[in-house]
Amino acid sequence: MKSDLPSTLYPLPSDKSKAKRILLKTRKQVYGDMLGNNASLFEGEGFEFTELREYLYGDDVRKIDWKTTAKLGKPYVKVYREERELNVVVVTMLGGSMYFGTVRQKSETAAEAVATIGFSATKNSDLFSHYLFADESYEIVKPTKKLYGVYDSVASILSFSPIGKRNDFAAMEAFLRKRLRKKALLFIVSDFVGEIDLKYLAKKHDLFAVIVRDRFEEEPGELGYLRLVDPENGRGVEGSVDEAALKRYRAALRKNDERLYKHLRRTGARFAKVYTHEDAAVKLAKAMR
Repeated sequence: MKSDLPSTLYPLPSDKSKAKRILLKTRKQVYGDMLGNNASLFEGEGFEFTELREYLYGDDVRKIDWKTTAKLGKPYVKVYREERELNVVVVTMLGGSMYFGTVRQKSETAAEAVATIGFSATKNSDLFSHYLFADESYEIVKPTKKLYGVYDSVASILSFSPIGKRNDFAAMEAFLRKRLRKKALLFIVSDFVGEIDLKYLAKKHDLFAVIVRDRFEEEPGELGYLRLVDPENGRGVEGSVDEAALKRYRAALRKNDERLYKHLRRTGARFAKVYTHEDAAVKLAKAMR
């Protein structure tokens, strides 16, 4: 496990251009016309209704509750209290299975999703923090309201090598049990393949799962005879990828997803699926509304 200092990784030249493109695109979307007309992507921001009271001279007429006013025959206004800042936490699971993509790498789509969430948090003056995880914690961006937290998070995702690592959700859950002391709006970004139990995290936090996939991994075509390397353990395999093999693979993935969706719904977690060919910012905005 590495230190708790903000990420000091710097992407390789090719990754720098990817990071710059992702950051410019998502920042423009969050602060600009596409998402800028909304105060925040997050529920619970702004002000919370507390009570009704009679209208007093000088009150904002926009706060008049017209339904209550009509019922009681005299004007009443809604009283609000300002809510505390949200604690927005993002965990990106970057095991070897995220090193795949036909349009672009799943890790790039994950970086775009993290940037969208991060910019939305900083725009709303909420705290944003990021954990890069696989089989253990690799990089931590501590809670901040500054944009550098988003920049560091995207840079760490794009410069991280997931080869030879697996997504260990049990280790991640145990890590967050100790790490997150106060309630958070918790996003987990992953392809969510394997055994996953998020009951504790969903009970303690407001959980949102961002499922990152490539269309080809869900709907593969026949590939013939291939030599492949498992990105999680580095083992090589070879053989014929015919329709029978693909049928078994699709059935296994479908069973995985049925179990996943059932688990997320049972725990009350929200979720959205983003494919590598889709715009993560737009997809997340629609899902979170």
